[in-house]
Amino acid sequence: MVVRMRRNHSQTAKRRSHHALKGKAVRADKSGNLHLSHRVNPVTGLYKGRVIIDVVAIQKRAERRTKRKDRELRESGQETTTSEEAKT
Repeated sequence: MVVRMRRNHSQTAKRRSHHALKGKAVRADKSGNLHLSHRVNPVTGLYKGRVIIDVVAIQKRAERRTKRKDRELRESGQETTTSEEAKT
């Protein structure tokens, strides 16, 4: 006689009970920005009250890059993104 190898419904359900999706451990800082716990806050650049990422410097660098790119486009005779937005 052959042994039955099929799993029944209750054994399958017990195994699948651990397959549920779990929520992320999100917390809010003093200003109300949400971020993952034990990680640097991407908005403020703070971790445990210390500045880890200088967000202001990154923003200034991005502004300088866009200004330089716009200036190069104007000098080459092409339209910049700001002039295209002004037309619409």
